[in-house]
Amino acid sequence: MVMMLLGLVVFLGVHVVSTRPALRAGLIAKLGEGGYKGFYSLLAVSGVLLTAYGFALWRASGPALLWDPPLGMRHLTLLLMVFSSIFIVAAFVPSHIRTRLKHPMLAGVKVWALAHLIANGDAASTTLFLAVLAWAVYDRISLKRRGVPVPAAPKGYGGDVVAVVGGLVLYAVLAFLFHPYVVGVPVM
Repeated sequence: MVMMLLGLVVFLGVHVVSTRPALRAGLIAKLGEGGYKGFYSLLAVSGVLLTAYGFALWRASGPALLWDPPLGMRHLTLLLMVFSSIFIVAAFVPSHIRTRLKHPMLAGVKVWALAHLIANGDAASTTLFLAVLAWAVYDRISLKRRGVPVPAAPKGYGGDVVAVVGGLVLYAVLAFLFHPYVVGVPVM
């Protein structure tokens, strides 16, 4: 439990720093742009690894069920993950989806966290997915307050097609390759 919580503090903490313009600017002034990005990346990756390893240890120590999700929640999670995957891909492709969602990466992360929260009732999962969901909500509010510009919608819908097809490919990779072999939990 402690390792996962430490990983979350590191990962989410470094992301919160990026939402504080004065703090971020001060770090860039001290470390330089490249130094800041390198340090940020090192901490973010370390946080992910600590979180993943700590999550596995916590779940392996025995289930601490907080609630027992109805079976139907797993089906809803599968559906929500399709949208999450499309939103995440849309963050990298000029599209109407990206313009409409404003910050599709955060929308995808929020849907991912919510989808996993409703399908898992153990303490480790609840802690992880609630923390990530709370951070994504905070970050979205922060972006709105900072007035981060939203890119204009492109002409045509080619980017939307790429986002949807790419999202479906990402979904398939996550569901059928990553989840069963890396997470150790088959989705079906």
